[in-house]
Amino acid sequence: MDISQNPHHFKQQFLDGVVFAYPTEAVFGLGCDPTNEAAVMQLLALKNRPLEKGLILIASSKQQLVKFVNFSAVDSKILSEVEQSWPGPNTWLLPKQQGTPDFITGGSDLIAVRVSDHPVVNQMCDLLNSAIVSTSANLNGEPPAKTCDQVHGQFGSELLCLDGALGNQKNPSQIRNGLTGETVRAS
Repeated sequence: MDISQNPHHFKQQFLDGVVFAYPTEAVFGLGCDPTNEAAVMQLLALKNRPLEKGLILIASSKQQLVKFVNFSAVDSKILSEVEQSWPGPNTWLLPKQQGTPDFITGGSDLIAVRVSDHPVVNQMCDLLNSAIVSTSANLNGEPPAKTCDQVHGQFGSELLCLDGALGNQKNPSQIRNGLTGETVRAS
């Protein structure tokens, strides 16, 4: 599916809790509305991923993350590093905003977030005016999908897959702890 051809249909599907696949910087991701618990649970069930692992939220701007992240609780030096690393393939574990659902954070006080520079991700997030869930499109233990055909091979042809090319990253995003600055996962 190309969302530019029917943006209102895609937006309605998002609001209705549809789980979908889309290209990111390195692999296809699975996404949904991060405020829709039923959609998140469906995504976790599709991947066979435990709730406790938490999920990444991806956005086209820092503003789309404000309702999920307590940016004021981040040390100014580290916050400057966060802001300088975006947009790009850099995920940060940051203090969650009060009211951020545990079904996104896995019960942690931190939430994983990134601002992307991928054109399809930015088009989606701008259309929805929202961050979206971003987890690799693969069954637990399988390699991440790099095409819609691979997505459909793992999850079935009924899963909505947005067309687009992958970015130029070879590996998933780097993950850093926004309280300590330490690297949790190298890219």
